[in-house]
Amino acid sequence: MESNEQPKEKKKLSLNVVSNKEHKGFGAGTIDLSQVSCVIIDRGEAYLDVGAMHAKSKVERGIKFSPDKENVPNGRPVWVVWVAIDRNEEGSYYAGATSCEMLIDEEARRGWKVLPDHVNRLDAALKRKYMLDNIGPEEKAALRKLLMEHNAEWWDRSPEALKEQLS
Repeated sequence: MESNEQPKEKKKLSLNVVSNKEHKGFGAGTIDLSQVSCVIIDRGEAYLDVGAMHAKSKVERGIKFSPDKENVPNGRPVWVVWVAIDRNEEGSYYAGATSCEMLIDEEARRGWKVLPDHVNRLDAALKRKYMLDNIGPEEKAALRKLLMEHNAEWWDRSPEALKEQLS
């Protein structure tokens, strides 16, 4: 090898986010997460936080999570909502939305969540389902407000099933 040649790097296996293009090469079988947004609902306020996709939202940073609720007796409820966007002939709309509960105790730096539930609910949102039955009226109002303010046209084009769950 000549001195100006660089050694070839090995391909690393990682979670690939791919578009709608047909993809059969290295990493095939990955999930397209490009049309999913993460919403955090905390203390009655809903806001977008892309870090939630990798469990690194503002409220999750620095928190040691346990699958045992008893380890977080003073935790406050915080919700991750996976929101899938789709497009039809009229335009984009909110096509799926699912909520996942967490408990966060910032003072103790402890939290509770059930990771398989978060993964299953993300999958359900990707499959265009609405599962918002585990959030209360205050959280529903905050989510409805965020979705409407983020894009009123998407909200208008969204199915009645979503609007009913958030009423």
